[in-house]
Amino acid sequence: MSSVLFDVPGPKARTRNVFLNVFTVLVVVGIIAFILYRFNESGQFTAKKWEIFTFPRVQQMFLTVIGATLKAFAASAVGSLVLGILLAFGRLADSKWVRVPCYWFTELFRAIPVLVLMMIVYYGLPSAGVKGITPFIAVVVGLILYNGSVLAEVFRAGIESLPKGQREAGLAVGLSKGQVQRIILLPQAVRSMLPVIISQLVVILKDTALGFLITYNEVLYYADFLGSQGQYGSPVVPALMVTAVIYVGLCLILSGIAKLVESKMSSRVKVVKTRVGLAG
Repeated sequence: MSSVLFDVPGPKARTRNVFLNVFTVLVVVGIIAFILYRFNESGQFTAKKWEIFTFPRVQQMFLTVIGATLKAFAASAVGSLVLGILLAFGRLADSKWVRVPCYWFTELFRAIPVLVLMMIVYYGLPSAGVKGITPFIAVVVGLILYNGSVLAEVFRAGIESLPKGQREAGLAVGLSKGQVQRIILLPQAVRSMLPVIISQLVVILKDTALGFLITYNEVLYYADFLGSQGQYGSPVVPALMVTAVIYVGLCLILSGIAKLVESKMSSRVKVVKTRVGLAG
């Protein structure tokens, strides 16, 4: 089958591919080595700049702000998924009165940058008389509105990409249109679009850092605070390096959880398809 899709590489092509792979690795390693060298030359690895990270109070605060980041991410992820599913079903509704508003809602909030949404919620709503808007609420609402609209298109595309026969088979066994979408189509759409959904969840996790600009006390906000401590040499770069490591670790954990969910969903979809007579 693979030979039908593309030509099998010959000896010269395989040698060339190996050379390109090695060359790419060497370039990447060289860039990283140069960056580390410049950091070392500018004194970014001196003990004075890293001393602040050895304090138990600082380490405890990092755990606290990581918890705040995960709290905002969890609320935003759940809200975005729910909003995305609702908007996707709205886009696929038969009624024009449901379909058109969902279309414009999706297009509007996909076009507005997340930071602008956060600032509108945090600074604009209190100016309009809305009370009780905290940085956490502004971060979560902004992330939900934007990412929910993006995920709506992901779910809609996933559902519409499925064979029409599956929808017709579900209706033939007596399921309503809503049950067909919820029980048959949505699980398969989520499974087929899971890589895109995971990527969007990673975006949500990273975009929580935008809360720094509206004083939400998350990882980047605390790193900026540590970087401003002049008595420890203003360790801006070390603080950002620690922050980068934290975000990389959180994203890797999220990807691992997503792979576990994918395997669970795969088995569940097979069971559902078997029950409605859609399994091959």
